[in-house]
Amino acid sequence: MTIPSTARDIRRTNRSAILRELLFAGESTRQALAGRTGLSAATVGLVIADLLDEGLVQENGTQESSGGRPRTLVRMVPGRAVTIGVDVGERGVRVEAFDLAWRRRAEIFVMAGTDVLDPVAVVGSIVDSVRTVLATANVGSAELLGVGVSVPGVVERGDDSVVHAVAFGWDDVPLGRMLRAAIDAPVVVDNGAKTMGQAEMWFGAGRGAADAVIALLGIGVGAAVFTDGRLYRGSQSSAGEWGHAPIVVGGQTCRCGSRGCLEAYVGELTLLRRWADLDPDGSASVDLATEGLRTLFTNAAHDDRARRVVEDMAEHLGAGLGTLVNLFNPQRIVLAGSVGLRLTPAVLEVIRSRAARYSLRQPFESVEIVQGQLGDDAVALGAATLVVDGLLTTGFALPADGRVAAMTIGARTP
Repeated sequence: MTIPSTARDIRRTNRSAILRELLFAGESTRQALAGRTGLSAATVGLVIADLLDEGLVQENGTQESSGGRPRTLVRMVPGRAVTIGVDVGERGVRVEAFDLAWRRRAEIFVMAGTDVLDPVAVVGSIVDSVRTVLATANVGSAELLGVGVSVPGVVERGDDSVVHAVAFGWDDVPLGRMLRAAIDAPVVVDNGAKTMGQAEMWFGAGRGAADAVIALLGIGVGAAVFTDGRLYRGSQSSAGEWGHAPIVVGGQTCRCGSRGCLEAYVGELTLLRRWADLDPDGSASVDLATEGLRTLFTNAAHDDRARRVVEDMAEHLGAGLGTLVNLFNPQRIVLAGSVGLRLTPAVLEVIRSRAARYSLRQPFESVEIVQGQLGDDAVALGAATLVVDGLLTTGFALPADGRVAAMTIGARTP
């Protein structure tokens, strides 16, 4: 933990702590903020006074107290600024704009075309979509805090945000630099499992757990590992590639080129293809995508072919979860993504029982395995938080004239 060394550092740290609480809680009283942050009532009062003057927060009615006068509620001013989250996935590009109350102001989803693997085309799709959601939300470029972008694969930390995405065939793609050449606003790029993990930790099923693993189970498989509330990245930010952990020696070929990876046994496409292969009558179809997953898990209760697919998935996923339990000793494991969100309660219980087989007894007894709470757009929401999270470290200081950032949208190539 870094200890603030100057009065300015202390003021910035106090300001960030209060803003973080307001961004999470939605609204609060000064007294409650003091209790949750550990700051004195006088310090909270001074910070709130500054934020009111800047137009970042506003008073929002009163809350009855047990004895004494009602307490005034304060909250972020929703229309003060917006942040944009971008989810670049195998199915297409999802772009969503959120205000400071985390209300979705606009969204657009662009289906993947034949050029989905072309980085220049992806940048162009993102730029066009950002322009569209700003116009739909009736938001000017001066109100844009920045753009957070989520992609599959490994994202190197640094100004260029170099991406290595097996799913797209990308290697050494400087996506951050390409986007900043087209968008004159802060741009942050990160891995999809990590952004989804941050969203679930801030707003969803991970809240309240200091040590947690948020598992993305979809077409790709990954994990965000949080220790003492902090995301573990590893030496080169590639930690969390859980889907490419070998689960069967010499097993099925994975799209990463290796064999026996967890993703090759529990990924969405594997499940749907196996079910289709076992179901010559045609009730299963890869084209059903996420609806097909829901049908698969429901049918497992009464259809032998669906049950075989689900039991095989649960066995391999249980082994993978057991590895997480034994390695990280988390309080909570959250299953999200297109597969995790569509598990039925019965299938979830089977997965828990299989995880128990592959875990040491003591750490398994202290972990809960639950489903995500934020739905399919958790990755985009998490991407939007990247910009805000960065601003919180600097005290969320915005220019005095109210101009957040200038944004020029046009050029599609670096």
